[in-house]
Amino acid sequence: MNLERTPLLTDLYELTMLQTYYEHDMTGDAVFELFMRRTPRRGFFVAAGLQQALEWLEQLQFKPHELDWMRRCGFFSDAFVQRMADFRFTGHVSALPEGTVFFAEEPLVQIVAPLPEAQFIESRLMNILHYQTLIASKAARCQIAARDLPVIDFGMRRAHGGEAGTWAARACYIAGFSATATCLASARYDIPATGTMAHAFVLAHDSESEAFERFARSHPDNVVLLIDTYDVARGARRVVELAERLQPEGIQVQGVRIDSGDLVANARMTREILDAGGLTSTRILVSGGLDEYRIADLVAAGAPIDGVGVGSSVDTSADVPFLDSAYKLHQYEGKPRGKHAEGKTDLPGRKQIVRQVDPNGSLSRDILCLTDEAVEGTALLKPVMDGGKQLPGVDEGLSAARQRCADSLGQLPAALRALNEPGDHPVTLSEGLVALRETLIARTRTADHPDH
Repeated sequence: MNLERTPLLTDLYELTMLQTYYEHDMTGDAVFELFMRRTPRRGFFVAAGLQQALEWLEQLQFKPHELDWMRRCGFFSDAFVQRMADFRFTGHVSALPEGTVFFAEEPLVQIVAPLPEAQFIESRLMNILHYQTLIASKAARCQIAARDLPVIDFGMRRAHGGEAGTWAARACYIAGFSATATCLASARYDIPATGTMAHAFVLAHDSESEAFERFARSHPDNVVLLIDTYDVARGARRVVELAERLQPEGIQVQGVRIDSGDLVANARMTREILDAGGLTSTRILVSGGLDEYRIADLVAAGAPIDGVGVGSSVDTSADVPFLDSAYKLHQYEGKPRGKHAEGKTDLPGRKQIVRQVDPNGSLSRDILCLTDEAVEGTALLKPVMDGGKQLPGVDEGLSAARQRCADSLGQLPAALRALNEPGDHPVTLSEGLVALRETLIARTRTADHPDH
């Protein structure tokens, strides 16, 4: 069973609700919106995962063996199972283009479709978009902390499964990372691949020098050597010795990597040894438990490093392992809907996000408004699918998403780029949206207390 395609990768209640909808002819158009609530330690989010979501929607179909499971599980009528054999997504989708920076309460994706279709796609749609947005948002913070230093994704081995590791590489590249160590991500998404050796390679040899030389001769165009298996200073000196032996053959040592210890002190010591040996152009890369906070410390300390590799902390978004995402019904058959439970009130109606920038090109504020309101600024939600089919030009490639992310991050005021205690998100609710919300809340209270 292809996990990327099967419609059974969902929650049971999506299907149980559908049977009831169909039994009562509740098939009118609905508007659902997927958004993120406020999340500690995140001043902004980066939209990612849209292309995988649209591909899934286009190919959504129940296969015979999946329908057989529905018959056997005991929850569904034969009539419902038979109807699901012809189930397809036929709706309209508007979304933030990948790489767009957005904020809490702003719709990442808006679905307009017959109620059963819009309801059913909830779980997998959130699964796809939430994860890549989670990782892209974390990776963007690393990119901000690194400033001009290249950042590389090393995290697949500790990601939560193969799909997660591959998608993480994609999300990191959108956020500005320069390369990935994950081969499948490079092959599938055309992300530059990079990688050198593990400590095991050095340990498998009788000497560190032998390991370095064999690797260099085997990969003369990619000589990046891991020098901290035993002692960083000794490893760096052996690199200098190797470079002298290789020079007559035109083989150069492009870089060294340090993966442990005091990275600032080790990088400084290594730079001195390499420079003294004439290897002034040999780069120093560092890795080992890095995240945006440790990267910022390295940069602040002026460590002589030329790139960083990040892994577990980013591919699992370790400090914030999930975003408080929600997929809510905000309109059904032309009538606004909205949840008003204590602590989880959401905004009703079909909406648009309008971005305003100041004369210097910095983000001034976003206005969250209803789609029929006239608000000055740039509308961020774009149509991407109609009649269940992607619109032409939507699949614009990762390079465009990557540039959009860089541009969006560049618009952020310094307070929102802060790693610690980022400023409040600059989102204003329009007059029409506020009025609609208050009207709906009052109407709900009246319905709950008919005697008042």
